[in-house]
Amino acid sequence: MRYFSTRGGDQAASTTEALLRGLARDGGLYVPEFIRPMTFLVDDLEHLNYADMAYKVISTIFDDLDEGELRAAINDAYAAFPGDVLPVKKLKDTYVMEQFHGPTRAFKDFALSLLPRLLAMALKEQGESKTALVLTATSGDTGSAAIHGFKNVPNTEIIVLYPKEGISEVQRAQMLIKGNNVHPLAIEGNFDDAQQALKHLFNDRDFNNYVGQHGYFVTSANSINIGRLVPQIAYYFYTYYTLVKQGEVTFNEPITFVVPTGNFGNLLAGHFAKLMGLPIQDLVLASNKNNVLTDFVRTGVYDGNRPFYTTVSPSMDILISSNLERYLYLMTENADEIKSLYQDLTNTGCFEYSGEMGNLYGWTCYEADTLEQIKTTYANDQYLVDPHTATAVFAAAKYREAHNYKTVVNATASPVKFAPTIFKALGKHCDNDAQALDKVMAMMNDRRFLDEGGDVEERVIAKASIQEVIEACIHED
Repeated sequence: MRYFSTRGGDQAASTTEALLRGLARDGGLYVPEFIRPMTFLVDDLEHLNYADMAYKVISTIFDDLDEGELRAAINDAYAAFPGDVLPVKKLKDTYVMEQFHGPTRAFKDFALSLLPRLLAMALKEQGESKTALVLTATSGDTGSAAIHGFKNVPNTEIIVLYPKEGISEVQRAQMLIKGNNVHPLAIEGNFDDAQQALKHLFNDRDFNNYVGQHGYFVTSANSINIGRLVPQIAYYFYTYYTLVKQGEVTFNEPITFVVPTGNFGNLLAGHFAKLMGLPIQDLVLASNKNNVLTDFVRTGVYDGNRPFYTTVSPSMDILISSNLERYLYLMTENADEIKSLYQDLTNTGCFEYSGEMGNLYGWTCYEADTLEQIKTTYANDQYLVDPHTATAVFAAAKYREAHNYKTVVNATASPVKFAPTIFKALGKHCDNDAQALDKVMAMMNDRRFLDEGGDVEERVIAKASIQEVIEACIHED
């Protein structure tokens, strides 16, 4: 498979090249040369477990990786998950895809448990003798999943930038762990500051020469890397065919997925699944108060010049959504137009798009609505949702007011990661956050949650010193 930049100025001749580069050299994002449709027979579905489905989907795009090594990597990645890797639960009005049973209890585990193994395969195939310097920005969940996935992996160093304020204490504890190649860095800023700083470094020739001289090459664990995106496609297929096997959906019946999103990667994976033949009717994005994406879907104007809010759903506190660029490229197939739009975004903080949106809808769920939805879902279904998933349950209800298709909500994080907010929403009293966590873990029957974490002192850096500190990390033992 070859990959082309969304901005037209770069291409990768193979999957391994795209994996190792992360961001395209012209600042765009890599997309596959073509998207091959997938077909299933009803009789095939009964025997497919999650690893089987993941292999079938991933190998369809990453078709130039060694089949045996890819299958082994997928099996190893999901061995750390419980037996039911991806449960699908039925509520009164919708279905829930529980994406939070991995090591760090967030949907990012599906891709970030596999990505280190994919990079190891790519390094081996390329004969690369340098160490991979994995630069990652996070609004909470990506960082903890990336650190867990890359911790102590040979020939890698991972640096994670996260906002000092606005993440949950569980997310913080999961990032502050010991590892001989792990460097979590809190910044005095927000996720967008971290993401833009890293994108700048990816395209800084002097910086890349500097790290190269010290035996490293730069890549990413963010969803700008195609190795993050492709594994996520698999859980849409698996969930759909789980519903078919359960008799909840008839074979080839179209359904709609509702996704809480900030950086658009999880939703984009659903769009790829649709392009690969999965009968998805619509995709619905749920935004919190930082509703730049909802406004864009409704108006065609992407305006990042707005206040940034710290909310109870911090992983969605994002104003610059990287993977929207891939989506618009797939809509237009016009790299020149995408390059122009993103030049406007760089220069003015906004752009206006008048092209096709596809079957994409969006709703905003504000703070009060989020807390009320957590309370209502628990009262009506005896089911706990975290604040991010609550925004999607809210959006699903809005969608169903005008549409008759069955909906599946992507439950992107475990409620235990946001226990104080859960207790606030339920109107329950706790003396402190630790007590709230203990009680929510009991409610979720998930006592395995915090086996480690929070045993490294937090290192806080200013935005202006990001490059300097990253360069210093290269020399640390």
